[in-house]
Amino acid sequence: MMNETAVVALATFFATIGPFDIAAMFAVLTAENTKQYRRLMAIRGTMIATVVLLIFALFGNALLSSMGISLAALSAAGGILLLLIGIEMVFAREPSVSRPTNEEELEAASKKDISVFPIATPLIAGPGTMGAVILLMANAEGDLGRQIVVIGSLLIILLVTFLSLILASRIQGLFGVTGMGVISRVMGILLCALAVQFLFDGIALSGLVEG
Repeated sequence: MMNETAVVALATFFATIGPFDIAAMFAVLTAENTKQYRRLMAIRGTMIATVVLLIFALFGNALLSSMGISLAALSAAGGILLLLIGIEMVFAREPSVSRPTNEEELEAASKKDISVFPIATPLIAGPGTMGAVILLMANAEGDLGRQIVVIGSLLIILLVTFLSLILASRIQGLFGVTGMGVISRVMGILLCALAVQFLFDGIALSGLVEG
């Protein structure tokens, strides 16, 4: 059960965060800046996103409960949201639910500090990732070991994201456009499968379908 939780969490967070996609955008946004600036933005952006996602992991389920949102509804809604992200990844389109608009990108490009926006949010801590961390933690409710595995998996992917930002230009050169596209499509297919499973779980938990 622990291994299954770890695999699902790692695959989900890798797909929703998309470390290599973020690295590519980071390279563009900081192309004319110094190495020290890029390092500072990578550190601050990852740290802020980590705090935001940990807050959602630890308190998101309680917040939803206070609003009267059931685990069944969360699972179904999370499945739909992740499915949309996965479909866009498979067809090589940037997930619109976790990517800044053109206007937001222009605003970010004109700012000296891009760590909070758009790096921390919505690129790293986007709606898809926030929903995924709440959903995975809710599914592991009552099992401290599994919840620790979920948080540990999140931290691992955030570490991978940080390293991707630090090595953004090298990663682009290593994998190339085609290689990064292949990785994105594969992760998109896996995310679609996970999303459908979440949707099925939500329907089952709701009691709408018996048997």
